[in-house]
Amino acid sequence: MGTVTLGVSIAVPEPYGSLLQERRASFGDSAAYGIPTHVTLLPPTEAQAADLPAIEAHLAQIATAGRPFPMRLSGTGTFRPLSPVVFVQVVEGGSACSWLQKRVRDASGPLVRELQFPYHPHVTVAHDIAEEAMDRAYAELADYEASWTCGSFALYEQGPDSVWRKINEFPFGAGGTGSAVPAQGGSCVDEPSLHS
Repeated sequence: MGTVTLGVSIAVPEPYGSLLQERRASFGDSAAYGIPTHVTLLPPTEAQAADLPAIEAHLAQIATAGRPFPMRLSGTGTFRPLSPVVFVQVVEGGSACSWLQKRVRDASGPLVRELQFPYHPHVTVAHDIAEEAMDRAYAELADYEASWTCGSFALYEQGPDSVWRKINEFPFGAGGTGSAVPAQGGSCVDEPSLHS
């Protein structure tokens, strides 16, 4: 069956997801439309395709133990000069994201891996593009705000075309949350705010 490249993330819901995706593209980031707007729980990881059922069972177990939590994005940050990334900051919900990502990578599960950098929940809006464009992303989204209730996370696979596609979604709690997260996200609480 071979290997697959997988990722686990929390989708940023509409209308925020598409708006940030469009902004990312406007800064010249060619990867923007191949990556749904998200907060990473597991970065791109190679796995055996035959292990997918065990991986999905592992993620379902984590989701069952979790519960919905508030997420809020506010302002920008950067990993430069260590890594060429500008991001929107997660200012609420970060501890829940940390809890989830530790369990996703737990030594008892099928997705064990070390991280290249310490875990820092964020939403990438520019990656590996010209410095001037990175500066523009940092400045133009400095007043960005969004908030919603996170009710699930999802497993994605990167295709040969480098596009990430959702394989399965994992709602929190034993009975689920009642609403499925669409391709870009879930239910939103507030209107998006974007000041350039």
